[in-house]
Amino acid sequence: MGTSAIPGTALITGASSGIGKEFARIHASRGGNLILTARRKDALEALREELERDHSIQAETIPFDLSTPTGPQDLHKEIKRRNLTVDILINNAGFGGHGAFAEQDLQQNLHMVDLNIKSLMSLTHLVLNDMIPQGKGRILNVGSTAGMIPGPLHATYHASKAFVNSFSQAIASELKDTGITVTALAPGTVATDFFEKADMGGFRSPKQMASPQSVARIGYDAMMKGKLFVINDWKLTLLLRYIAPFIPRKSLLTAAKQFSGGN
Repeated sequence: MGTSAIPGTALITGASSGIGKEFARIHASRGGNLILTARRKDALEALREELERDHSIQAETIPFDLSTPTGPQDLHKEIKRRNLTVDILINNAGFGGHGAFAEQDLQQNLHMVDLNIKSLMSLTHLVLNDMIPQGKGRILNVGSTAGMIPGPLHATYHASKAFVNSFSQAIASELKDTGITVTALAPGTVATDFFEKADMGGFRSPKQMASPQSVARIGYDAMMKGKLFVINDWKLTLLLRYIAPFIPRKSLLTAAKQFSGGN
């Protein structure tokens, strides 16, 4: 599947805003049809109308809360009921949190695990078993550079993204020579409503954050080329791959905690 070919139908989770919305816009601009899912029905419908008007494609909206125990299975059943085929899966839905783990609400952290890990794993398994008999498919899982180091004051979020980064690369290796590729996108900080939703008022965000448009384009193009892992910023690649591994672990954790507004 080359970047010039019409890319088929993409299922995008967390499609109502931020990077997910930009993935949808890119895919539609390439002539691909869409299955858009998120919790906010009104936002999904507005995006569907925009994309069908501007790109003459077909977009289906399926509002769902994927963090519920049967969310991924219910979504998959609805896709089947509508006789839709998923050629591309973009697992983008997720959220974070801020604060010392012992002081945070446990249920909120478990909810984060349900969405960031369990729903991604479940939906990947369901869609993969549809793709394998066809001998083709693309999967893009949105991890994070946060998953490359432990995150004091963001312990569950960083751990959940470490899972996504690792899981994606492992199954990509399992699927070698099947016609199906899995790509992990690990963005740094992105200018979305993520920080507001995560109650991260103490977070020392960089003066210049990447735009969701630029991150989505880097991730989408990497997926279409079948790349294994991509970071959106060369400076972060240099820091996390070639400098951070040589910093003493305690010093690295102290720096990460200070970056997150801690002492």
